[in-house]
Amino acid sequence: MTAIFHNDWGAVLDNELKEPYYRELRSVLADKYRTRTVYPDMHHIFNALHYTSLADTKIVILGQDPYHGPRQAHGLSFSVQPGVKIPPSLQNIFKELREDIGCPIPGSGDLTAWAKRGVLLLNTVLTVEAGAAASHQGIGWEQFTDRIISVLNERKEPVVFILWGKHAQEKAAFIDKSRHCVIASPHPSPFAAHRGFFGSRPFSRANAFLRSIGREEIQWCLSSSSAVLQGDETDNGQASGIG
Repeated sequence: MTAIFHNDWGAVLDNELKEPYYRELRSVLADKYRTRTVYPDMHHIFNALHYTSLADTKIVILGQDPYHGPRQAHGLSFSVQPGVKIPPSLQNIFKELREDIGCPIPGSGDLTAWAKRGVLLLNTVLTVEAGAAASHQGIGWEQFTDRIISVLNERKEPVVFILWGKHAQEKAAFIDKSRHCVIASPHPSPFAAHRGFFGSRPFSRANAFLRSIGREEIQWCLSSSSAVLQGDETDNGQASGIG
């Protein structure tokens, strides 16, 4: 099997691709990509790992599964491709970002800049079928992303885990809270944001922890130019191919 991770993730995940569950997952995905519309593009599935190496990861923002509308998902949780309407959950994230640390509302929903600054934008499930939220839950991705969280937990240098919503918070079982920082709150979706996401100040709290361990803070502010229409599509919590 050709290596698909071209940074330090390969050293800890290449063997995972040989596990029976992953081989079965790969077979299932190959069939689904051939016969159905699946997001993100096969070559974008692992973008979160490609953009943010293991060594460079300071913060993990964990989503559920990719957006399931056209041109939205590109392998980074909560992020949409440039020029795409900003989904409701991401609108709420940007509102909290403004209230928390004063960043202007960005004009684009593309969070690639965060990924390049050390924010691992990971979903618990990495693919989804068009128009069918959670359609790829239970086919094997959860075991794969459990392994990613476990690898980060084992790392000597502490990590900030930002866990929004029930599905993300289930991963807390793999995190040693005595060593790492866990920031948990309700999901930023319109259905839950007013139950404790707004006012949770995850961005300033994450930076405060980084300062406390002597690491450089994340520059959270994104460009406010190139504004696109704000969307109201249904959204949920989202790389090279499937291996």
